[in-house]
Amino acid sequence: MQAVKKHALSPGALRLILAATLPLALIALFEVLKSNQSLMGRWVFGVLAPVEQLFGRLWSWAPFSAAEVLTALFLTGCVLWLILSGVLLCKNRAPAPFLRRLAALAAVWLWLWAGLCWLWNAAYYAPSFVQRSGLEVEPYTVEDLAQVTEEFARQAATLAGQVARDRQGHFAEDTGTCFEQGVFLYENLARRFPCLAAPSVKAKPLLCSRLQSILGFTGVYFPFTGEANVNTDAPACLIPATIAHEMSHQRMVASEAEANFVGIAACITCDNQVFQYSGYLMGLIQLCNALFSVDPDAWYDIAGRTFSPELSQDWADNNAYWAALSSPVEEAAGEAYDAFLKGNGQELGMGSYGACVDLLVNCFGAGA
Repeated sequence: MQAVKKHALSPGALRLILAATLPLALIALFEVLKSNQSLMGRWVFGVLAPVEQLFGRLWSWAPFSAAEVLTALFLTGCVLWLILSGVLLCKNRAPAPFLRRLAALAAVWLWLWAGLCWLWNAAYYAPSFVQRSGLEVEPYTVEDLAQVTEEFARQAATLAGQVARDRQGHFAEDTGTCFEQGVFLYENLARRFPCLAAPSVKAKPLLCSRLQSILGFTGVYFPFTGEANVNTDAPACLIPATIAHEMSHQRMVASEAEANFVGIAACITCDNQVFQYSGYLMGLIQLCNALFSVDPDAWYDIAGRTFSPELSQDWADNNAYWAALSSPVEEAAGEAYDAFLKGNGQELGMGSYGACVDLLVNCFGAGA
């Protein structure tokens, strides 16, 4: 009788299966547990926050964004791996090794997604800043919204004339100094909201800031290094507020609506005039978008009565910058990020940036 041949898996195949199975198990475990807010809270604030803050301090020695360098190296490595795999396929005419190389690359991306789930996405399912701070968000009227919008416009107009400007009237403060001063940004706000107290790690400028603008982003938090990264090609008048926004993510404020509010609040309550102006300007943009959608006449009236020439210049510069970069690439990147946010329980997606208006009105309105 002829013996039946048994084909055992090679050690390499076993390693590849294991390399793909482990991250899949971690991703599946995250999907099962993410609805347990109490458990996610213990993980995020008991483990994740201290670990990422340690990462941030460890990478703070580097004057450049380690996140940017690591991302560039990773993506370059992926491209080179695909090119090499294709070359070897054409040379050897052997599809099996080519498929193994593709599977290995897929396993690497699975590990990346598993890491992102546990090192950042978990924060979307932990208790929010509103829950931790005890802030109550109450319904408000259009008149309430108009009142806060006018207050922000008046404050922004006053401060706009007190920051450095060039001969043409454009904002001309040294943004490099803002990165240095950013470590003191949360001192006052953390007294009001102790849940924001954390060792401050300086935000970092992105070398490829123009690419960020093309994609429609002003900054990014990188959980694998704990770094807050800021687009410095964007209009300089809003860079201080963007620094504050990205630093809020270092404090595990995951929701973009809450991060926008926390960043604005940190700016306008700090002792630095440049940050104060940038915060009021950022808040005014948010409030303007909300008020204009429900009462455009009220918005035009407020702008006509309160805008100074300096504030109008910065407003126009910001609008012109983003209008010039509008493209299908930006729209596609925005749609992808919108899907990412909605996939992590942020029902408003990119619209959640504007939802910070609720917090602004409740926190800085007449009855606050």
